[in-house]
Amino acid sequence: MKQERWRDYLDCVGELLAAPQVQAMKDIRHHPGVSCFEHSLFVSYVAFRLARRWGKDGRAAARAGLLHDLYLYDPRSLPSYKQCFAHPLAAERNARALCGGLTREEENGILAHMWPMARRAPHSRTAAAVCLADKLCATAEVLGIWRRTALYRAACLPGPPSVETR
Repeated sequence: MKQERWRDYLDCVGELLAAPQVQAMKDIRHHPGVSCFEHSLFVSYVAFRLARRWGKDGRAAARAGLLHDLYLYDPRSLPSYKQCFAHPLAAERNARALCGGLTREEENGILAHMWPMARRAPHSRTAAAVCLADKLCATAEVLGIWRRTALYRAACLPGPPSVETR
């Protein structure tokens, strides 16, 4: 992972990473052996890279990716079919409260990340980057690839990434 790209990414999400609500995602189990924080960080970075590669808003993609699963409840409290539809709404509400508002692309990226399973579709390439990153990262996590990535080593082993790690 290139340091310059990592710094650019942290410029987009650094203040969010320190937020107590985002840190609380570390205590929420997501995919097997992966916390909600780890998953969201992975999605955020991949969405950031995809959006920038496509010439779109990498900042909005990084922020929406980090906040797309900010539902802050135990997902096992709902049947899985309800969780699929309920958590994007809860995440969007919590993200809006945390950030004091969201851009249109951030909102759509959060609400549409479960497409095509959920009805809401991405309306921009930035939101599509979040949706695609979510699918790619979930697959990598289930297959155990996530823990072998440079991003995992840089961001999750020593502790959460921070602006000071620049």
